[in-house]
Amino acid sequence: MDPGGDEALLRSIAAGDAAALSRLYERHAGPLFGYLFRLAGDRMTAEEILQDTMLAVWRSAGAFEGRAKVSTWLFGVARRQAHNRLRGRFGPEPTVAEPADRPDQGAGPEELAIAAAGGTPVAAAIDRLPGHHRDVIALVFVAGLPLADVAEVLAIPVGTVKSRLHHARAAVAAALTAAEVPE
Repeated sequence: MDPGGDEALLRSIAAGDAAALSRLYERHAGPLFGYLFRLAGDRMTAEEILQDTMLAVWRSAGAFEGRAKVSTWLFGVARRQAHNRLRGRFGPEPTVAEPADRPDQGAGPEELAIAAAGGTPVAAAIDRLPGHHRDVIALVFVAGLPLADVAEVLAIPVGTVKSRLHHARAAVAAALTAAEVPE
């Protein structure tokens, strides 16, 4: 189902309704900006990518097929725009073999610390994570997406999301322990 009429807004956007784009922006800009800020690392770049995202939405709203929630589709568009803009900025991503999936251990203190991070040792530890782990952290803790939506945005299985989340949390916790920062 379409909570609040996001699909109707996309249909209006596809028909050229700029006011519908503004309404969609008002509904989703906060979480999208938080996610993009986490990926980009600075406010100006995140704002530019958010504008690129909304321009891409304007151009491709008619291509939305309804197979995902609108919010999930928007995060996919934002992620592609971010990767296009940031490509080459940090150098090539190392290829990392994905470890075997392990069950998620559930919510813990790491989530609370990560969610509250911003210019802290936690944020610094997150910044040192490989890109595929930063993506999962940003989508789960910054954007607040459910694991199934994160899997859809990243085009990976839910088990892989859980595995990446587990490994990212463990790496952040290890970095904090090494830096003698209380978890």
